[in-house]
Amino acid sequence: MVDPLSKHIISRLGDDIEHLDKVLSFFKRIEAKRGQQLLQEGEICKYVYFVAKGCLQVYVYDRNFNETTRDIVIEDNWCSELVSFGSGKPATENIQAVEPCELFAIARNDFQQLIETVPQFDKVYKQILEASYANSVYRINTFVSLTALERIKWLMQNRPTLMSRLSSKLIASYLGINKDVFSRLKAKL
Repeated sequence: MVDPLSKHIISRLGDDIEHLDKVLSFFKRIEAKRGQQLLQEGEICKYVYFVAKGCLQVYVYDRNFNETTRDIVIEDNWCSELVSFGSGKPATENIQAVEPCELFAIARNDFQQLIETVPQFDKVYKQILEASYANSVYRINTFVSLTALERIKWLMQNRPTLMSRLSSKLIASYLGINKDVFSRLKAKL
């Protein structure tokens, strides 16, 4: 059986899978419990995670200590605090498991070594960055122009599994809506 990370990398590279075993050897399988903190603001982000199973939340706190979710990362996707990971500077975001997770983690030094020595991995990394950037820009631009009700409808259309998997509080944070407003609007749908 092919593990989810191998399957993901093969899907991005097609037949160009030379060095696949070398790439996979750099990843460490991690099980994270629900609520487990993988990164706290102020720490240096040491890993990029591939989510094989479960769900991660990337979030920040505002000056009033209200939690704002930047992203919710589910299976077959990558998660990291890329600015800290790339620069070695303290993270400005937090990463937490919101479900029990099976992750494949690669450390910063190993990641850099793969980019420099395995052209196919560099290609995968560029695809990950482009997809992450496009997703973030699309979400920000979309949410700026939508009402709270339209954001909920957007989520139901574009990421429907999140509605049944996650708490109303977390979804409201992701959508940038007060949790009471979210519950009231959701009841109207």
